[in-house]
Amino acid sequence: MDPAPAGASGRLRALPTRLIGRVAIIANRCTEKALEPTGSRRYHYALLATLDEHGPLSQAEVGRRTGIDRSDVVAAVNDLADRGLVVRAPDPADRRRNTLTLTPAGRDHLADLDNRLEAAQRELLPGFSTAERANFVLLLNRVLEQHAPQ
Repeated sequence: MDPAPAGASGRLRALPTRLIGRVAIIANRCTEKALEPTGSRRYHYALLATLDEHGPLSQAEVGRRTGIDRSDVVAAVNDLADRGLVVRAPDPADRRRNTLTLTPAGRDHLADLDNRLEAAQRELLPGFSTAERANFVLLLNRVLEQHAPQ
């Protein structure tokens, strides 16, 4: 899909819903291209970043904090654990629950992903100043906050 088709009407260019959808397609392409050489995907990054920011968490809590569906969390955790990037162990307080912990290799992998995703942000927003990029992120977060579950 061409990001800005020639002859797109003013009406189409005035619809935030349409524009956000088209930008999301481009953003996903930039992200997948950046992550592809690492064998990681967006869910992997979200899980690793959440564990790095919040420390060990249950799989269910990681799912809640990232908004990733439970079955997708399980699949991503299985992959990350197989690669030695996270450790999954029974929670000592509730043995029915698994706790996830980021490993040193996971922290190194996350740093690599952070660098790759920074490059993806530059690819997505070429020509944006630092201030423009910060404002864009602020506006996107405002939209998300308005639609957050209460």
